[in-house]
Amino acid sequence: MNRKIIHVDMDAFYASIEQRDNPDYRGKPVAVGYGEKRGVVAAASYEARRYGIHSAMPSVTALRKCPHLIFVMPRFDHYRQVSSQIMQIFLEYTDKVEPLSLDEAFLDVTVNHKGNRSATLIAKEIKQKILNRTRLTASAGVSYNKFLAKIASDYKKPNGLFVIEPAEAEAFVEKLPVNKFFGVGRVTAARMEELGIKTGADLKKWSEVDLVREFGKAGITYYHFARGVDDREVESERVRKSLGAEETFFDDLSEMVDLLAALDQLAAEVQRRAEKKKFLARTLTLKIKYADFTVITRSRTVEHYIRTYSQLFDLGKELLLQVDDLQEQKVRLMGLTLKNADAEGSMLPAEGIQLSLDFKD
Repeated sequence: MNRKIIHVDMDAFYASIEQRDNPDYRGKPVAVGYGEKRGVVAAASYEARRYGIHSAMPSVTALRKCPHLIFVMPRFDHYRQVSSQIMQIFLEYTDKVEPLSLDEAFLDVTVNHKGNRSATLIAKEIKQKILNRTRLTASAGVSYNKFLAKIASDYKKPNGLFVIEPAEAEAFVEKLPVNKFFGVGRVTAARMEELGIKTGADLKKWSEVDLVREFGKAGITYYHFARGVDDREVESERVRKSLGAEETFFDDLSEMVDLLAALDQLAAEVQRRAEKKKFLARTLTLKIKYADFTVITRSRTVEHYIRTYSQLFDLGKELLLQVDDLQEQKVRLMGLTLKNADAEGSMLPAEGIQLSLDFKD
């Protein structure tokens, strides 16, 4: 029996909440984020997107594209409250709910609380309930696995509903550009294009062995995705795999004393969050973003759990000193992330000081 999977994705979630709550913002380009120097767009309304504005774009760039852009400071606690309302709607239909972030989730409705055999009708009901209770719109994708359901939810945004039936799945995937594949980022998509892989049909021509040679373990996933195959279950209880913090500096840092001061604050914040979440890990990763936006990372796994501020700071300092060209470039951003060495590869994002939520909406 084919599974019945729904992927629900809220439309411009953070920005839509701000437009809902403030009538003056409706119909206007709105960005959630800090609009001054060093600010970043966390979310953009659809009116703003018409100007080419998107999540994670520097605020100064966004303002150049749209000088009348309205910046609104994020209200993450409020977004969590609205998200909780939406998750409660999902649970009315099934206990198999896997949130990916505040604004999207997978639902397995193969067997559901309503006894409804049509996943499409369930998706329609869910969309209508979200609108009735929150005055926000959502897009939904329906198919027999997570990969296809997620693609489908993005197919007719905003306020869309799209279904990919089993009989049409392979033909649909063959026409799909590889940069639309779940899990294929910009770097991987660029590499695929270099290899002549532009669509699912191109990807399907490659053997599993050759894809693994080019892309490592991910090649196995790409091989199956090209054939519309995805056996992953909807996981209702997800184990946190990483926890961290990062900071974009108001002015670029170049002196080691300033970098160590920033590391001190990050270590204290990560320790506080780890203690609050009772999170234990053996791997620490240092992230550095230079002024030219180049990003490097350094990681180390130790034999014991990293529990204290001193352990975090000392290990972070050791990683910082491993960065060879630190004296030659200015640093724009620094981050520290604890990872569970026993469960690498999580899709959960690390928490951050500024970019503390998933910016996909």
